[in-house]
Amino acid sequence: MRHILIANSKAKWLVGVLGIFALPAAFAQADEVTFHRDIEPILQRSCQSCHHAGGVGPMSLTTYEEVAPYAGLIEYKTGLRDRAGAMPPWYMEKRIGIQGFKDDPSLSDEEIAAISTWARSGTPKGNASDAPEPLVFEAGATWKLGQPDLIISSEPVTKLAGTPDWWGELPSVAITGMTEDRYVKSVEIIEVNDVDPTAETETVIGGLYIFHHMAWSTTIADPDPEKLLLSAFTSGDDSTTFWPVHEVGRNADIFDEDAGRMLKKDSTFVVNSVHLHSNGRDTTSHLEFGFTFHPIGYEPKYETARYSLGNGVDISIGGNEKDQELHAYTVLQDHTKIITFEPHLHAPGERMCLEAIWGYSKEVLSCVGYDHNWVRGYAYDENSAPLLPKGTILRIVGYMNNTETNNNVPDTRNWQGSGNRSVTNMFIDLGMRVKLTTDQFFAEMENRREALNLGPNDHVIGCPLCLAPLVGVADSGSSE
Repeated sequence: MRHILIANSKAKWLVGVLGIFALPAAFAQADEVTFHRDIEPILQRSCQSCHHAGGVGPMSLTTYEEVAPYAGLIEYKTGLRDRAGAMPPWYMEKRIGIQGFKDDPSLSDEEIAAISTWARSGTPKGNASDAPEPLVFEAGATWKLGQPDLIISSEPVTKLAGTPDWWGELPSVAITGMTEDRYVKSVEIIEVNDVDPTAETETVIGGLYIFHHMAWSTTIADPDPEKLLLSAFTSGDDSTTFWPVHEVGRNADIFDEDAGRMLKKDSTFVVNSVHLHSNGRDTTSHLEFGFTFHPIGYEPKYETARYSLGNGVDISIGGNEKDQELHAYTVLQDHTKIITFEPHLHAPGERMCLEAIWGYSKEVLSCVGYDHNWVRGYAYDENSAPLLPKGTILRIVGYMNNTETNNNVPDTRNWQGSGNRSVTNMFIDLGMRVKLTTDQFFAEMENRREALNLGPNDHVIGCPLCLAPLVGVADSGSSE
């Protein structure tokens, strides 16, 4: 498969993949799977937001005539489920850990099976009367969370075809259009450029974009990047707000309802640690930052938990080796609610698991496949977010594949250590967390018990003390 996936022509790539799936026709089916009734609703929910005319997907998948020629490719891509290259790009493993997430576009086993059956049984069209109403899409890049309350644009930058990767800073931008400080409910970033999405590209992956990732903040202090880095670790400094890292293919960031982040009216955008890459053609691009605000008067209940979970020191990945492991640990100093899990690796990264160790027990919270071309943040839903007591040990385990079975690695002979470049490596969980007081921690667990109607024989992944009041008497005199 490697030679197919790195082909320079989309046409050659498609012919190769479809050739693999030129399988004998129909299985015997009691009820035929048809496009309009069974497949089109799946595509509308999980595919067409990218795969429509003028969208970021490499082909439109809105009509039967557009979809049928790609049936074998769609079967293959959806069948990857939670590994690099899977579509839709959502890599949470469904057979382990927590399964409740916000804005989850992934397909069920039944939907994947239906696509496979449809592709292998001659792609029957079915009756047009069974079709859902067509979706209407705006031209160009669109906001997945709806129109933001405020949009700020970075300065444009041009990356020439064939030039090496670039790291550095973009010019700071003063925020306009705000008359008062506001708490942010969600933030979404899109890249807007002059690339024609219908044109041929010299690169199969990343052909539409030049931004790979970018760290950014907003501040009313001196916007010098080195001073801001120091202020990130300064207790009580509220002049700067640090925001989630933007990465290629990233989904929007939805903050906890009780932990909005502050955007100050006189702030300056500081865009640093930018990684640009050539996409095979001269491209001028900028980023648009879309903020959705909480209502005026909103005050957050919880404070952001500031701790790192990663290893940037002793990363060692050998050449031509699969299933190499990296480990990192941290001990929670406060009761903590985990809002999102966001694995960050580089090209050899294949999978990351998040584990919680409490007392004598160890529990896997989530395991996620990884694709360096589609970096995802996975936001737990309200009744699934881990609630962990202080003293819990968090561990991440990364699984690295530096062999030719990993199509993201350009040369599998090379050893890799720590570094910013894609040919070096990182190993971090960039997820969001909030810290809770003792009263807040017990209140969160009580809400969880009521919402899920828990009994003493139930089990809640990621909440080791949720059932304690159901099986024993708590010491009401304890301050912790």
